Amino acid sequence: MNNKKQRRGFRHYTVYIIHCTLIFSLSGCLSIKKLRPNAYILTAQTVRGNRTISSESLESLIPQKPNRRILGLPITPPLWLYELGLSRYDHQKAVQELEAKTNEFEQESQRLSDQPQALKKLNRRYGRQLKHLRLKAEEGNWLMRSLGEPPSYFAESDAKANTAKMQKYLFDKGFFNAQTAYALDTLRRRQIRINYLITENEGFYLRNITYQIDDPRVDSLVRKSFDKSLLKTGDRFDFENMTGERVRIESQLRDQGYYAFSRQYIRATNVDTIRRGNDRRFYDKLEPGDSTRRNVDVALQIVNPPGLSAHPIYHIGEVEVRISPVDSPDPTAPVVLTTPLDTVRRNGVTYLLGGRDISTRLLESKILLRPGQLYSQSDYRDTQRQLFLLNQFKFVNLNFTDTTNRRLRTLITATPLDKYEATAEGGATSLLYQGQGYPGGFGSLIFRVRNLFGGLETFETSVRYGLEAQTGFVNDPNNPSQAVYRSQELGVSSSLIFPQILLPGRFRFQFNRYAPRTQISLSFNNTFRPDFRRSLLRATMAYNWQTTPAKQFSFLIADINLINAGDGNSQAISNAFQDQLAMLKEQGSTVYLSFRRSLSSSFSFAYTYNTVTPGQNRRANFLRTVIESGGTTLNFFTDSQLRRIFNTTDSTGLQFYKYLRFNVDYRHYIPLRTRTTLAFRINTGLVYGYGSNKTAPYEKLFFAGGSSGIRAWFPRRLGPGSEWPQTVDGKPAFNPEYPGNEQFQYIVEKPGDMIIEGSAELRGRLFHLGADVNGAIFVDAGNVWTIRNNVNRPGTAFALDTFIPQIAVGTGVGLRFDFSFFVIRFDGGVKVWDPARQYFSTIKNRQVDERFILPQFSFKQLFSGSNPLVINFGIGYPF
Repeated sequence: MNNKKQRRGFRHYTVYIIHCTLIFSLSGCLSIKKLRPNAYILTAQTVRGNRTISSESLESLIPQKPNRRILGLPITPPLWLYELGLSRYDHQKAVQELEAKTNEFEQESQRLSDQPQALKKLNRRYGRQLKHLRLKAEEGNWLMRSLGEPPSYFAESDAKANTAKMQKYLFDKGFFNAQTAYALDTLRRRQIRINYLITENEGFYLRNITYQIDDPRVDSLVRKSFDKSLLKTGDRFDFENMTGERVRIESQLRDQGYYAFSRQYIRATNVDTIRRGNDRRFYDKLEPGDSTRRNVDVALQIVNPPGLSAHPIYHIGEVEVRISPVDSPDPTAPVVLTTPLDTVRRNGVTYLLGGRDISTRLLESKILLRPGQLYSQSDYRDTQRQLFLLNQFKFVNLNFTDTTNRRLRTLITATPLDKYEATAEGGATSLLYQGQGYPGGFGSLIFRVRNLFGGLETFETSVRYGLEAQTGFVNDPNNPSQAVYRSQELGVSSSLIFPQILLPGRFRFQFNRYAPRTQISLSFNNTFRPDFRRSLLRATMAYNWQTTPAKQFSFLIADINLINAGDGNSQAISNAFQDQLAMLKEQGSTVYLSFRRSLSSSFSFAYTYNTVTPGQNRRANFLRTVIESGGTTLNFFTDSQLRRIFNTTDSTGLQFYKYLRFNVDYRHYIPLRTRTTLAFRINTGLVYGYGSNKTAPYEKLFFAGGSSGIRAWFPRRLGPGSEWPQTVDGKPAFNPEYPGNEQFQYIVEKPGDMIIEGSAELRGRLFHLGADVNGAIFVDAGNVWTIRNNVNRPGTAFALDTFIPQIAVGTGVGLRFDFSFFVIRFDGGVKVWDPARQYFSTIKNRQVDERFILPQFSFKQLFSGSNPLVINFGIGYPF
């Protein structure tokens, strides 16, 4: 025993010594001889002392980026890789190669100048080569560009400039007496850290805000909107709010006919700072506060244009809508009228259709500018947005010409997209199960017709086929080790989108400003598997509108689903699957209903708030709320009447559902650095089934696990509650190949009536390798539960006193390949807390509580053991 302890201790110290040696070796990888003489590498910069203003805001003022280190240690691998690439890089040779290839291209271009097709191929071929050579000449070789990072040299002039910028920023935020400085820490091997020291001192607060406006009409409009002002007495002075108030007034007046008004006419004529302790109003108890509070009085002035006694007011003059001719791709080309019907005049607006069959009534509902009305900047923007969101035009331009008597002649030009469009899409999928990969793929063909009936409608139909690997509900009785099946999916869907709300009466016109759409869809999807075959015929009708770029509404007034199921393409597996459904039914599960003929109908209302801007790393929020009612019209009949109508029995006939469903999905994004983001997600929902079945359709239930949920579990295999994963016989499912170290086999999908799940993920860029390769560290937590107690399934129902230890927790890391137009994602998760691992072990013959399962993860048994690594593949980010 002592010898074993000595060997373990020796291995421990050996690993420690190797670790320390590696750290010091890497820290010495950067050769001092390769640095500039007397130069220091900037490897860290911090902001300290600030209390009110965030460090994030102050750090954003610093343009210099330090060289990246590992775990705060003076180790800079990217810089070392850059120096390694630089040692093999000849800049002069790269420039000569670029010049030689450019000359070669120019000579070939002259030789093929009279051959357009050959010249096109030449441009395409040389374009790729020249792009690569230009990148090499400007940014270095592949190692320098993709894995390396050029040295960031410290310059004291930069530190002084940054200190001055921070002091100005604090001044603009109301800290007029703020002080800033910097201190330097010299690290080993000529590395340096800058500490920016902030002393905010007392802030100054708005006391009196006065407006002096020369134009009486402008004065009246501005004073009526004081409740929307960004300047409030008692708030700390903020120059950003001053700028925002000028923008607000400018937008307000431009919506009231002041086409030529500019924020340059708004001036802050006086900003007086007053110490509160010297203020008589404080001592006379006319204002609350303390004697140390600093005040500031602000006076704003709106002046008239030079030489005028008032700001000019503009009206809309003639309005002309010009659609480019059928044979002309240029929207500015003169319109050639082929028939008298090419020119249509409607409600004062002239339409030149260029030989196209387009409904002027619908165009009129999208154009908010009318002759004689006051100019409105909001109407101008909404008109442009409405025409763009039609998905009918390549280009839309609005131009104003100031004619006599301040009337703006309006010209709207638009170039339609192609009427017919066909696209093909495809991709590869992969399932990694117990360390073995199962490839798959899918493909789809989409055909689109625009302006189908002349009313700016869009018709779209698509065909999709997929051959994918999926984990089965049961193992093959003839091959018990086989748990992964080939699943085939064939689907056809068609939709027709109208650019308006299809409702009788004039109420539909209330949505004209909000980009309304009505979508009618019909789809058929068939799934073929060894264990079952399932088909779904679905018809929907939905209204959609968007009040602002961030706020969207959707009203699904009809969603009708007809579901049919049958045996799979393997009779043995199908029989085993039916036996399992019967076993689950005896335990109180309603999964078996999803594999019988059924009819479900519902309507729902969804609200989405989204401030996420693709390609921009800034603080943002996403909120989606959905309320759904299923089988509502069936409440006009009794259950006995419905069973007679649908000929429903316990085992035959058409099943029907009544349910209520609610779901909230909230996400929050916090930028930490330029390419580093901290993302959070909370998803919760509840479905309540009533009537004879007391459940909802399978598709409406909630599931946990998978690439967009708790990633340490296989898709749909977590929960409900603390219920263990099941096999056909209903016993705890573990892999007998690992006695004493059970690995649960998550075979059966686990639907629930209620879901609570949350995720936190740190995302950041690692390097560039054909695409931006991003990394992630994440923590997921959550589960699903039933809302009705079942004595045959203990631990599955939600209860306030038991649900917290039933929340599963997983963690892991991920790689994302960002190709700008799509993202390929790989996430590897391991279980931290598994609520199902409190069970009676037949091997150990005792009760086992191994819910904290993270210590059982082992790199030696990466895809086996009791806590294997679960790999998830996805397209796009999980949230």
